[in-house]
Amino acid sequence: MKQSQIGLIGLAVMGQNLARNISRNHRISVYNRTYTTTENFLGAYKNENLSGYETLPDFINSLEQPRLIGIMVKAGQPIDQLIESLLPILSAGDILIDFGNSNFNDTIRREKYLADKNFNFFGCGVSGGEEGALNGPSLMPGGDKKIYQKLEPIFMDIAAKDFNQQACVSYIGANGAGHFVKMVHNGIEYGVMQMMAEAYEALALGYGLRAPEIADIFERYNQGKLHSYLFEIAIPILKKTDPYSASNEYLIDKILDTAGQKGTGTWTAIESLNLGSSLSVIAEAVYARSTSAHIRDREALSKLYNKPEIDFSIPLEQFIEQLENTLYSAMLISYAQGFAMFSEAAEHYNWDLNFAEISRIWQGGCIIRADLLKTLETAFNEQPRTHLLAIDQIAQSINAALTDFRTTVAECQLQGIPLFSLSSALYSFESMTNSRGSANFIQALRDSFGAHTFKRIDMDGNFHAKWDEIGELTKLD
Repeated sequence: MKQSQIGLIGLAVMGQNLARNISRNHRISVYNRTYTTTENFLGAYKNENLSGYETLPDFINSLEQPRLIGIMVKAGQPIDQLIESLLPILSAGDILIDFGNSNFNDTIRREKYLADKNFNFFGCGVSGGEEGALNGPSLMPGGDKKIYQKLEPIFMDIAAKDFNQQACVSYIGANGAGHFVKMVHNGIEYGVMQMMAEAYEALALGYGLRAPEIADIFERYNQGKLHSYLFEIAIPILKKTDPYSASNEYLIDKILDTAGQKGTGTWTAIESLNLGSSLSVIAEAVYARSTSAHIRDREALSKLYNKPEIDFSIPLEQFIEQLENTLYSAMLISYAQGFAMFSEAAEHYNWDLNFAEISRIWQGGCIIRADLLKTLETAFNEQPRTHLLAIDQIAQSINAALTDFRTTVAECQLQGIPLFSLSSALYSFESMTNSRGSANFIQALRDSFGAHTFKRIDMDGNFHAKWDEIGELTKLD
């Protein structure tokens, strides 16, 4: 029996689907800690390119050398434990590929740890959920470029296709770059979903629309500039009736309004603070989910405070158009924040990130795939590594929608409808496009209580003032 070209450890649904995807063109061995899972998988999906093993040594011996060993297990300590169990049976030069949602800092650490032992560790972000893993995900590989060249033929075969039918995979950068980009991808996903949820709430509360009526509006949006996978799946979600209801109520109305999260959005927000990069849209989306979890507090507090009687002054058809422009502008601003963070990370971690390529590989397979990404790819090809809001095409789009954006946010705020991410996108935009803000006041306060000094707009140097009326002003350098 021929040895396999690659192996995969971990046969939960994502692992099974990725293995099936790989097996279409490459021989693959699989291993799962529970052998029954392996047997059931092989029984369900018979394929001459698929073989499974009960023990790790047998699994390792079934692979061509240097071995390519994919890992699809829970992020964190389980990966470290698996690595330790593999070390005694690996050979120098073998390559471990982490396909999971690992923290990029862990990927950097593991690469260094295994390099000292003459093994290779490579991180690859995978987006697309169960369907993407089976039919073509977006792949974000990061690590040693020579290792990527060994993996590229397999990655090219299993990846989704972009709008020009090219594989949605591109070498991202050294060590943890791939998992970093996947982390930010997930953060953007948080932001987009939160903004869609806010639009849903505004239509439901502001105009009393039922779920299928909102579905029709989202379908209209999906035929225009907001065309995307998330709007596409939102339509049947909003139209689905509840099978447990005798009166054909809609399932969306029966779902408890507490949103879960697996950590990547939180990691993105935390890393933005570490890098000093504003990522307010994503951070607010994380806060919105955290707020949703405190349902008992919300129920109790709702009885203590008066809310305005909702009465939108904007005709529905006009609001539908305004909301479309608001969503599009806010999503551009969220992407602008994400790519600005890429700039900070590229400098901090010494990564050569290609913004146009990142925009391209997100066009297929991944959860945030959208027509908007073609606009970003074109813009970054014309002006690489430029701040997104400084690109002419983007500025024209936002300028054309600004009145609608401001009006929509203002109307929702007057009606007591919370907009965590949509309002944050607007406030971020207003701040980023003001040549002078209010931070001068903060610097004066800091200098007053802590002698932190300040700079002036009319001369060089650092200054410290005694802030009473007759206090001195001192130039320190």
